[in-house]
Parts: sequence; C-alpha cells; structure tokens
Amino acid sequence: MAANCGEIIAIMEALAPPELAAGWDNVGLMLGSPEAEVRRVLVCLDVTPSVAAEAAARAVNLIISHHPLFFRPVKNLRFDEPLGDLVRRLLQDNIMVYSAHTNLDSADLGVSYHLASRLELEDIRVLVPTHREKYYKLVTFVPEDHEKVVREALTRAGAGWIGNYSDCTFRVAGTGTFMPLAGTRPYTGEEGKLAEVKEYRLETIIPTGRLPEVLRALLKAHPYEEVAYDVYPLANEGPAQGIGRTGVLPQAVTLEEFALRVKESLGAGRVNLVGDRERKVKRVAVCGGAGSDVMAAARDAGAEVLVTGDLKYHEARTAQAMGLAVVDAGHFATERLIVPALVTYLQEQLQEREVMVLASQQEQEPWYAL
Repeated sequence: MAANCGEIIAIMEALAPPELAAGWDNVGLMLGSPEAEVRRVLVCLDVTPSVAAEAAARAVNLIISHHPLFFRPVKNLRFDEPLGDLVRRLLQDNIMVYSAHTNLDSADLGVSYHLASRLELEDIRVLVPTHREKYYKLVTFVPEDHEKVVREALTRAGAGWIGNYSDCTFRVAGTGTFMPLAGTRPYTGEEGKLAEVKEYRLETIIPTGRLPEVLRALLKAHPYEEVAYDVYPLANEGPAQGIGRTGVLPQAVTLEEFALRVKESLGAGRVNLVGDRERKVKRVAVCGGAGSDVMAAARDAGAEVLVTGDLKYHEARTAQAMGLAVVDAGHFATERLIVPALVTYLQEQLQEREVMVLASQQEQEPWYAL
C-alpha cells in the first residue's frame, strides 16, 4: 500500500518539527496536496532544474528538499523566469515538493548532529539552544492478554524515553466495563450485554514530535474495535534543541591536520582555513551551511575551531580577532550528508508501505575548485 503525502509529512515532522524553524524561514509543503498518493520520493538539498528532470525521469512524485523551493515571498510566477519555469515543469510532471530547512538544522538528529558525527566528535551537545522538547502523557486501557504487545508497539514507535532510559511505562490492573451495541464486532463480550474485562491501565511519556506515530502504533496493535486512550500535555521539558553542535576530538591534532580530515570526511573540493595551522585543537563547534552567526557562541563554548560554510572576508577577520579558528568546507559539503541520512530514516519509517525513497544523483557542488 502506498502512502499519501500527508503521512510522509507527519514522518518528516516527527524528525524535524516545524516549530523549530526560524521565524524568517519557509518550511513545509511547497507544492502539492497532503491527500495525494506518493509512491516514489527523491531527497535533495536544492530543487534545481536538473533535480526536477531527474525526479521526472525516475517517476518520482514527491521531492523532499532541505532548502525551500520558495525561500522569499513570491509576487508572480512567470514561466519565462527561472523559478516560474521550474514550477511549471514540476506541475506538468505532477511532482510535489516538501522542504525542511532550519527545523532540520535544529532537530536532534538534524544537519549539525550528522556533521558532528561524521567528524567523529564525542560528547556532542547543542551549541545555541533555541527550543526544548515538550511531552505528552498517553494513557490507554488494554486487556491483560495484549498488554505486552501494545506496550512494545508503543515503545518501538518512540514512546517511553526519559533521558538515557528507554521503555519507561507504568501499568496497574483494574476492571473495564462496556456494552457492545448493535453492529459492533467486539474483541470480547457479546452484543447487548454489559461486559467486565480484566485490563491494565497502561501509561507512558511521548515527545511531541512522536505523538502521531505512537498513536498509529497504538491503534494498530490494540485488539479493541474502539480504542480508549487519553493524551495529556505535560509541563516536563526535554533536552535542548537548536543551532550547531559542539564536541571533542578523541585526541588533539593540529589545525591543518584537522582541516584536511574535514575535507576528506565531507568530500569537499576545497576548504578555507582561518587560524594558525600548527595550533592544536580538540574542542570543535560545527554548524552546517552558513554558520558565521554562531562564531561568538562557539568561542564562548570553549571551541578552538568552528566547521561551517559560506564565511565572508570580514567574518574571517572577526574570527581572527576573537582567536577562533574556522574551517570553511562550503555550504554544500557541510549539508549534503543529511541527504543519505534522510533516505535511511524515511526507508525505515516507510518499510511497510509501497514507497521507494531515493537520493538525488544529479546534485553537484555549484563551485569548481581549481
């Protein structure tokens, strides 16, 4: 069975909730309908003409991009202009577009997390906190013989995490009553007769972004025709989410050695380096894409070097003045690693659906290093 676009959006927003996006950003469904059927998804950084042509050639009907198709307000869509022509092609080929930008940057397992992991940093933490995860309490009532099945389905879907502890639930035995009315097909009991059933009250905690998936798992695993459950918002706050990450290298290396390691790890055509190349570095800050705005935060966090992209001349001078080394590996190289990560995530979430998830093979770094 295929999925509809809205279901895939819910899966994406469980990973990168829209509320994590910056106020100036534009994220979400750019083109298309949530009700439309999706059988092939193409993941990319940018929706370019070559990516649109690739999507059409590979029979894709949903593109998931990191950078928004519509980044600034659109006053018109002229087909003789690049953006209008691109949109015309997408419409003609029945291709929808969904974009997750700064919300994917800030997500727990977003761009900067994968950048820090690729560079083998340890003790990874958020550099600039902007949000904290909120939680719900889910309570449901399960017959004794299905308690384990339902509990395991909930925790597999992402419920029950408290810090570094998983599978956190609570249950208490009780008696449930109900009367199946005409036209019902009860799991237990008889139509027209009051039933008393030994049940467990089962409760657990759910991060806000996982609620839709957990509820789907509950309804699928629960044996009752009508599932009774309650969802309560909690005041609990989870770990920080936000821009960039910090971490430490297993051992200190020279700045030049580290910069070459960054270049190789990210497959960058070139890197630009600010700072004394013989200086030893161990604590590292990273920010995928354009990260000059976090230079002061990186310095204040004790980082000796920042890995990012798109550093301008005067920003490089500022980094020099504050004593912060910078490895500029480019916008593309510091973000492209999210594409295979998203493909893997979506494949795992859609493994029971007839949906193929593909990584774009046509995207290239826009710069040529000579």
